Amino acid sequence: MKYSTKLSDTVHVMVLIAINQEKSLSSASIAESVHTNPGFVRQLMLKLKKAGLMTSVAGHARPSLSKPADQITLLDIYKAVEGEKPLLHLDTHTNPDCGVGINIQLSLQEFYNEIQKAAEEKMNTITLQDIINTYYQRTSMQIDLQNII
Repeated sequence: MKYSTKLSDTVHVMVLIAINQEKSLSSASIAESVHTNPGFVRQLMLKLKKAGLMTSVAGHARPSLSKPADQITLLDIYKAVEGEKPLLHLDTHTNPDCGVGINIQLSLQEFYNEIQKAAEEKMNTITLQDIINTYYQRTSMQIDLQNII
């Protein structure tokens, strides 16, 4: 089973846009950083535009955030790219002739709903600016370590 990396890839794109406001950022250059293809980046950016999180003009490699990074939450980004898709998914292909198989998924659903709610509440407290700040802290620590060695 393949896990979706849309959220982390989209955050990556948004951080690139936020910290490179004066530079040209084509979908190809962003894709190189994300290690994916430009078409996938354009799909993510289109979703961000539709959600009102970024702006761009066709033919100009200058995307920008549509509001300050401290006003964009991780939940906003998640909803933009994943919609209402839950974090955890039930296996609907279990054996209906098995007592466990027929009831386990329904037994899990309530717990999955609780987990979803808690995750969304936490994601709503984390801003893009928090992620950018952590990024800068990490890069600063790496530079400090390189200077020590």
